[in-house]
Amino acid sequence: MKRWSSLSLTAKVLIGMITGLVIGLIMRQFSDNTFVEQYLVGGLFHVIGKIFLTSLKMIVVPLVFASIVCGTCSLKDIAVLGRLGIKTVVFYLATTCIAISLAMGLAFLIGPGIGANLESTSSFASKTAPSISEVIIGMFPTNPIEAMAEGNTLQIIVFSLLFGIAIAAAGKPAEPIAKLFVALNEVMMKLVTLIMHIAPYGVLSLMAKLFFTINLGAIGNLIQYFLVVLGALFLQLFITYCGMLKAFTGLSPWLFLSKIQDAFMFAFSTASSNATIPVTLEAVTRRMGVSNKVASFTVPLGSTINMDGTAIMQGAATVFIAQAFGVDLSMGDYMMVILTATLASIGTAGVPGVGLIMLAMVLQQVGLPLEGIALIMGVDRLLDMARTAVNITGDSVVSCIVAKSENELNFDVFNNVHAAEDEEYIDFHHIGEESQN
Repeated sequence: MKRWSSLSLTAKVLIGMITGLVIGLIMRQFSDNTFVEQYLVGGLFHVIGKIFLTSLKMIVVPLVFASIVCGTCSLKDIAVLGRLGIKTVVFYLATTCIAISLAMGLAFLIGPGIGANLESTSSFASKTAPSISEVIIGMFPTNPIEAMAEGNTLQIIVFSLLFGIAIAAAGKPAEPIAKLFVALNEVMMKLVTLIMHIAPYGVLSLMAKLFFTINLGAIGNLIQYFLVVLGALFLQLFITYCGMLKAFTGLSPWLFLSKIQDAFMFAFSTASSNATIPVTLEAVTRRMGVSNKVASFTVPLGSTINMDGTAIMQGAATVFIAQAFGVDLSMGDYMMVILTATLASIGTAGVPGVGLIMLAMVLQQVGLPLEGIALIMGVDRLLDMARTAVNITGDSVVSCIVAKSENELNFDVFNNVHAAEDEEYIDFHHIGEESQN
């Protein structure tokens, strides 16, 4: 037990992930056993996994609200928000454009759908994506409490920014409220630390259930498409992100990757950028030294509109489906795919099933059959996990770049390999004493 407690969170989560994978594969051999299916997969692992995911989602709204208000009300110049917004959105759109171009280039090189001559009787009914004007109008909540209850990230960001600006504008009379949000932000970050202590068990349960239920045979049928998407994700991670980080900040990409690994594994196991917001914020601010003024804005916004992993899937899927159905697309069509997917990353922000909606929009734009989506859905769950991990890495890189440009990056914290380790430790036997020290 002492040896387990001495391990880092990263090591514990990794052990939980691998253990869950192995347990899930073993349980597949007993899939006909009622006890395994009902009491282990549908019972124990389902309950623990759901509790873990629910706990993460539970703190997203109060953490984002407190963090953004705390960061905004401390600004001396409100014009800074405009600069932050422009820089952040430009970098997010640029990385999305690069991501889909990488995926399409790799798909052309490998040709995953050439000679497949696939035909599908399955159908996919796409939801209608809102227009850009509807998204912009929808960013402003009619009822902020309702927006928080529904977890509408864009509306929460807008209300939090306005609330923080109002606190700053009110001046001295609002100082107690500003101090309250500073304290609330610290409490929420400590709550993140508390929940991270159950992460290894939650990750184990999620992985065990996933690998018991997933259709592994679909991967074999679509192995080339699967490898193209994974390859593009790796290129985006190590070439695009690490290259941008080094070029714009001069920071060490390897040190960055070591500091993001906890959030990376959380994102991989939950397949949810929103659920990973607390862990991403903790990594960006406490481990990398990004000011809360910047991170409180870039991270929640990135979880909503920065969909590089999804863009990679769209690029690879478009080429794959076109090749598989024998449809010849012109270079102009592929340029339209890049443009549509990049703009759709904002246009479909916050819509459930956003990845498939965006893909349906792209396919419709170039006249490809929507039933092609049914062909790749069998392997999409595993790829979704990898896409989410890449997405939050992109959020973190852009946070560091924007913070550096605004002189809001603490280089001493970033270069400290052990940064935030003391803050992440909680002595459950002496909580009162710890809080007084």
